[in-house]
Amino acid sequence: MSFDRSLKVLVVDDYKTMTRIIRNLLKQIDINDSDEAADGHEALAKLRAGHFHLVISDWNMQPMTGLDLLKEVRSDARLKDMPFIMVTAESKTENVVAAKQAGVSNYIVKPFNAETLREKITKVLGHG
Repeated sequence: MSFDRSLKVLVVDDYKTMTRIIRNLLKQIDINDSDEAADGHEALAKLRAGHFHLVISDWNMQPMTGLDLLKEVRSDARLKDMPFIMVTAESKTENVVAAKQAGVSNYIVKPFNAETLREKITKVLGHG
């Protein structure tokens, strides 16, 4: 299963190494057009200024968490339908519930590999 070449992904994480890992995993599954943001505020600015098809965001960030970013995206008329995958190191039930209530498209628990990322992206883009 290959993705549309025009697919553009925004990776949001305040930990540079994790951003690089996710962008490398995206390349492994033939998604070559990605950008990054170091926090929720930067991500919102990029999302409002650019044209992205998918957000992959870490949960634990400062000053704006991934959950706060998700809520902002869902409350923005232009962005509200954008697929949003939350990445977290914790699989606590209450986190999953909070993310679902806020409108998350899917959820990935670290560590994960390219195949897991491919499966989650395929699901949120409605290809599978």
